[in-house]
Amino acid sequence: MHVLVTGATGFTGGQLARALRQRGHRVRALVRPRSLTKAKPLESLGIDIAPGDLTEPASLLPAASGIDVVYHVAATYREAGQPPSVYREINVDGTRHILEAARAARVRRVVHCSTAGVHGHIERPPANEDAPLAPGDQYQRTKLEGEQIARSYGRDGLEVAIARPVGIYGPDDTRFVKLFRGIARGHFPMIGSGTAFYHLTYIDDVVEGLRLCGETPAAAGGTYLIAGPQYTTIVDLVAAIARAVNVDPPRFHWPVWPIWIAGAICEAFCVPLRIEPPLYRRRVDFYRKSRAFDISRARKELGFDPRVDLETGIRRTIDGYRERGIL
Repeated sequence: MHVLVTGATGFTGGQLARALRQRGHRVRALVRPRSLTKAKPLESLGIDIAPGDLTEPASLLPAASGIDVVYHVAATYREAGQPPSVYREINVDGTRHILEAARAARVRRVVHCSTAGVHGHIERPPANEDAPLAPGDQYQRTKLEGEQIARSYGRDGLEVAIARPVGIYGPDDTRFVKLFRGIARGHFPMIGSGTAFYHLTYIDDVVEGLRLCGETPAAAGGTYLIAGPQYTTIVDLVAAIARAVNVDPPRFHWPVWPIWIAGAICEAFCVPLRIEPPLYRRRVDFYRKSRAFDISRARKELGFDPRVDLETGIRRTIDGYRERGIL
């Protein structure tokens, strides 16, 4: 097939583009003009580079022309001081623009990469795709709006599959570096009991889940949680990482609410100045909000079978971080 990947200069999109190319697909990557230098490694693998920007609809039709499947991975993630308008511009309006271009170019299917974060805190874990939707911040709210837009195009003749990946990690990721580094150096604070659940998904399994959303006939019109084979409690996750780096896990647990209030104060002072807060409430929520998911639908309808268990994924990630000199 001839496929288009948005967000290909990022972690997930880049790994997806490489994997699809290795499987023999003709891959085109949508890359913003200011990010073209980041796309050189993709180009060296035989991936076509299509300059374009989600905020400029006219630039998207040439990128979508001749494409069978669009994998829409690009999004703006959480960034200190980033105004709500930016999340809307990329995650909502940008999604509409790429779907419009796909429809105009007669693309067969669009895989919209959302996030399991649209479910918010899971009151009764594990949650499936029908669990209540409770996005907790502007990123998650705009990702949910993007889903709704994608679904509306799916009702209007375009094949659409929606993927909700869970806790993506791996050697080339930077989102979890602070977690691994803090544990390895003995500086990781444990807040609360650590009994909330967390669900990690190794990048290879995420990529396979996205591919299946694009290639499985039954996926059209479906929404799928893409998650690793196991979830665990925060305290057990921290202990697993500690074992892998050969250190003792933290013994002292800080109380939740004083830290949460301190985070709110930090945000109040730092965010208006567009300074990354040293502490913020979302980081505290990591310890107290459960994230645990049931992937039965993806297993049954896509044949999704995540292969990388937590221990293996942690070890691979640590090895990758050490090779890059960031652990």
